[in-house]
Amino acid sequence: MLFSRAKGVFIPPEKRGLGLIFQSYALWPHLTVRRNIALGLEQQRLPKSTVEQRVQSALSKVHLTGYAERYPSELSGGQQQRVAVARMVAAEPEIFLMDEPLSNLDAMLRIDMRTELKRLHHELEATTVYVTHDQVEALTLSDLIAVMDSGVIRQIGTPEEIYKRPGDLFVARFVGSPRINTITGRIVSKDGETLFSTGQLSIPVRPDRSFPREEIVASVRPEDSEISRKPVKGWLECGAYSILPVGSETIINVQSSDLSLSVKVNGFSEIQMDDPVWVRLNESAVNFYDGKSEQRIL
Repeated sequence: MLFSRAKGVFIPPEKRGLGLIFQSYALWPHLTVRRNIALGLEQQRLPKSTVEQRVQSALSKVHLTGYAERYPSELSGGQQQRVAVARMVAAEPEIFLMDEPLSNLDAMLRIDMRTELKRLHHELEATTVYVTHDQVEALTLSDLIAVMDSGVIRQIGTPEEIYKRPGDLFVARFVGSPRINTITGRIVSKDGETLFSTGQLSIPVRPDRSFPREEIVASVRPEDSEISRKPVKGWLECGAYSILPVGSETIINVQSSDLSLSVKVNGFSEIQMDDPVWVRLNESAVNFYDGKSEQRIL
């Protein structure tokens, strides 16, 4: 415990075993890389040999060996951020705190730094609390994610749980790119079968599940759908509204008379805009939510 009024315990911030990386690099511009990393260690009155060993070890971990005598103005944005990481690593804190450390970097540098931070966490095995608005960073770097909305924790879970089983519609819509498909409908019985139904779309559901009588919302990720250029019995007939190829995958937005959906396929697609297409949703990947509370129906 850092502070307890009942017990009268107070631990100064510098002795709490916490390391912090700011959104800005927060480097001293008039100090070299070496001095930026060593300053805090010197203030702890550590032996010079220990300080030098920690500085060199930290620089090696962030791949900046040979940059010790440079000044921040002589470094790129990514290198400056690595110096900030090295400064924290050299202090050997028990807990790493990172406040959007990659938000000032361009897209390519962010990818590189995510790779380095993931590896660093694996090597040091230090507990890390990482704050970010970037869902890709959260999914790629975390063992456990807490999704917050206006100061309220909506869901805590592993990246797989957050992505595949969002606890409510806010989490479902917030996490994932392209955005998750949401479909409003009701539970009906037809020919002895229990179905989620809306317009032309029907999805079989287990009859033992308890659903509210009011509207419910089904959600499915774009990659959990199939699309065909040829008619398939039981599939939803649509028209291709837009085609968005991004190299490794293609996002196909389709529309029927009452629905608009996104479908993700691997690589490039031969489907053209305005082509008739047929779509099937992977029933096992569909989650259902109460239309009023927006909570997932278990």
